[in-house]
Amino acid sequence: MTPEVNSEQAALWNGPGGHGWAAARDMVDVVLQPYEDLLVAAASERPRTGVLDVGCGTGGVTRAIAAALGDVPCLGVDISGPQIAVAQETANARFVEADAQIHPFKAEFDLIVSRFGVMFFDDPVAAFRNLRKAAKPGGELRVVVWRDKDENPFMTTAERAVAPLMPDLPTFAPDGPGPYGLADPDRARKVLDESGWTGVDFREVDLTCSMPEDVLPQYLTMLGPVGRALQTMDEQERDEVLKTVLRAFDPFVKDGQVSFPSAAWEIKALNPL
Repeated sequence: MTPEVNSEQAALWNGPGGHGWAAARDMVDVVLQPYEDLLVAAASERPRTGVLDVGCGTGGVTRAIAAALGDVPCLGVDISGPQIAVAQETANARFVEADAQIHPFKAEFDLIVSRFGVMFFDDPVAAFRNLRKAAKPGGELRVVVWRDKDENPFMTTAERAVAPLMPDLPTFAPDGPGPYGLADPDRARKVLDESGWTGVDFREVDLTCSMPEDVLPQYLTMLGPVGRALQTMDEQERDEVLKTVLRAFDPFVKDGQVSFPSAAWEIKALNPL
């Protein structure tokens, strides 16, 4: 049943958006590998008894943390059925399709992580309050979220390139559910304070992400608003638009690799004792 509180996100991530990300699992994990490494290092800083990965997608971070920590129970949760189905193909962690804003968690985790999965809640205060219910007293929150889109030009290159051709392409409100929903540190801090987390701390993270040049067309046609729009076009129109989009990415391409700077916040917080 679609959860009413995040029904739009459930529809998106269980429709073409979710299927696209599920099909692009390996490519996404390659592109976002630096952020996976960051969260695995965070999980390995001290002994853990249970780890929850929120918005886990196809489970790359969950699996990597489980492999690093050995026999520590790790659970990945995501609202996207297609992505969870892919995640469940592996056996070193558990995965549940659920809306983390309302899921009835037990207080069994001393670490909650997320790689770009906590910016999509309809009511972020309620969501982070619910996530506190999953944390043991003194449990740690360690998540990464995108900073402002102006600091992440690669992520909006496709939208800018097709703007003259697709003026009605959906956009994300800066203070609503979407990739930049927690980009404003003042807003994000207020959300965490109001949901009861303490010791909130922000650290700027600037990492270079990359992928082989030959997978860039797949990246553009499977992910994001432009990718979803391309999937609805006939072959000739899609090829013409894709050529325009690919030219816009020339500044990021060198020696068979697509490399781009990315800007995120690493947010830390604690569940009070």
